[in-house]
Amino acid sequence: MANIRELREKRTKLGADARAIMQTAQDEKRSMTPEEETRFDKLIDERDGLDRTIERAEKLAEDERDEAKREDAEKGGTRGPDEEAMGALRAYLLGGRSVLTERQARALNASHDPEGGFLNAPQQFVKALLKGMDDAVAIRGLATVQQLTQAESLGVVTLEHDLDDAEWTSELSTGSQDDSLRFGKRELSPNPMAKRVKVSRKLMRTAVTNPETLVRERLEYKFGITAEKGYMVGDGNKRPLGLFTASPDGIPTSRDIDVSTSGSGFVNAAGGNAADDLITAKYTLKSGYHKRARWLFHRLVVASVRKLKDGDGNYIWRPGLAGDAGDTILDIPFVMSEFAPSTFGDGDYVGMLGDFSYYWIAESLQMEVQRLNELYAESNQIGFIGRMEADAMPVLGEAFVRLQSNDVVA
Repeated sequence: MANIRELREKRTKLGADARAIMQTAQDEKRSMTPEEETRFDKLIDERDGLDRTIERAEKLAEDERDEAKREDAEKGGTRGPDEEAMGALRAYLLGGRSVLTERQARALNASHDPEGGFLNAPQQFVKALLKGMDDAVAIRGLATVQQLTQAESLGVVTLEHDLDDAEWTSELSTGSQDDSLRFGKRELSPNPMAKRVKVSRKLMRTAVTNPETLVRERLEYKFGITAEKGYMVGDGNKRPLGLFTASPDGIPTSRDIDVSTSGSGFVNAAGGNAADDLITAKYTLKSGYHKRARWLFHRLVVASVRKLKDGDGNYIWRPGLAGDAGDTILDIPFVMSEFAPSTFGDGDYVGMLGDFSYYWIAESLQMEVQRLNELYAESNQIGFIGRMEADAMPVLGEAFVRLQSNDVVA
């Protein structure tokens, strides 16, 4: 495999080639021809594939560095609490609870269930799993994540009604009394999630990758899917309150903006101009939020956005040319989620713009892992159940603008 630097250079060239096709059409004051669109989409798809390859290569390199550090620590003859707990977890995953020594069981803070029960995974394992979820779920990297170690819930102070503006006064005056400030409080209470994964016994015995890494990576993926869906469309009932769920406790309908669409995508014609609507959405969001703002769309919606032009015939979507520069829409970066809305029916949500640091995620650092010894014996597999707790919600409605489909006749 080419090294990461070579991959980034190839990505930059693909972006430049795609930009050249768009620029040619723009300079000639016309839309891209079908052939140009096909070539353009192929370049962008190839570049998106490289992005995923680079991400995996970086993650693999990081795992190799972590493994080298662990081996160095073991060779040095000194093992801290984290290394000892990870060694105990490895033994448990390979052989079950019966193979644990008394010290290893203590390292995992074993429950007292005589039937086997759950063991608390080491914090090193949990933190690595959460980092993997960060890589898999774009919103987590932008959100404010609170780790709860003692409290069962997190009170979120919200500004229900702000003060009036300050007044110009004399040196001795303090201004008029203002009693309008009101605070509300919402509770983020981590709710349990559970997932069962299966791994073949042979793979557990012979894989080059450590067993805890195999299990962790499968749990990362499965927990990531569940969490991401909750972050997008959760109803807030024993699960996160999603970004695309209209609620006075999160993002109210007053933050919705109509966008011109047809049944199959955005409209860029006489019947309505979605490009203009996105410009309106951008400036509906207060400028103070622009620095950290991101568009959020499903990938199919992004495909439609790529074809939109402003009133001067310029594409509002621009591919990033530098190796570390992402694509932008109206000069603002975007992120994609498979669980963001992807339909264009009248009244459907089709995307949003926001400062996602005002989406708060609360998680318990305690995570339980259980090994299922006999359930999958006939298929020569071992089952593992992971349990963790999380909750999430938007905490400031004005930091978001949600786009709602307004079906028009082109």
